[in-house]
This record gives sequence, structure tokens and C-alpha cells, in this order.
Amino acid sequence: MKPRLSLVTLGVVDIARARGFYEALGLLPGSMSNDHVVFYDMDGIILALYGRGALAADAGVGAAGGGFAGITLAWNLESEAAVDAAFAAALAAGGRAVKRPEKVFWGGWSGYVADPDGHLWEIAHNPFFPLDERGITRLPETVP
Repeated sequence: MKPRLSLVTLGVVDIARARGFYEALGLLPGSMSNDHVVFYDMDGIILALYGRGALAADAGVGAAGGGFAGITLAWNLESEAAVDAAFAAALAAGGRAVKRPEKVFWGGWSGYVADPDGHLWEIAHNPFFPLDERGITRLPETVP
């Protein structure tokens, strides 16, 4: 069995507010979305928004938490200009600038924005991870 990342669920305080943020960035909700959960198709991976307390209860853990959770989500784009435009759109939609886009040590252009619940998104142009004809990031090769 080959491991796959199928779904990323973000625990959010206010689903309507979080939905507004992600839809302002251009995501469209799937037909199974409702007032309690929102699903976005991201070309093979589903992004879900679910109440933070309900998600914690489902996993059997406490809902309290803060600071850096040890995870970031990343959006790889075709150019530095595209990164700057997406970063500006995220801020206009209610995101918070954590690190403005800049040239980074690994040779790309990258910045970090927090969504309204503090989930960190890296918005980057990685010239070493090409985008295919559909705009999906592909590794240059797979090691067996």
C-alpha cells in the first residue's frame, strides 16, 4: 500500500470566518460543505475546515493549544510576482503577515501568512519544484 496525503483538516474557531478567508483566496466549497464543515478540492488533496473543539473531540485530545504547532502548509507558485500577489490577497482576506516574501537561502522566494486561526501558510516560488501543465507541484524525480 502506498501512503498518500488525502485530506488536511484545519481546526478553526469560526467556520464562517475561515470559509470567507479561503474563498477570498479563490477556493470554491465542495457540494458536501455545510455550516459545520467546509471542503475544498485542491487538485487531489482535500482541504477541510472543521470546528476546533469538534476536531479535538474527534481525535480524543484537548482543544487548547497555542504557539507553533510544528506544521506549516505550503502553496508553491510559478513566479516571485505570483507569490507577492497571493500574499497580498491573503492579507486583504484577513490573514496576518508573519514573514513577508523575500529571497531565501534555498534559492527561492518565500513568505509566511497566518490564516484567521493562526494556521501558517508558506507562499513560495521554488524553482527546483516545477509545476506541471495544471499548476500542480511535481518533484523532479522520485527515489526508489
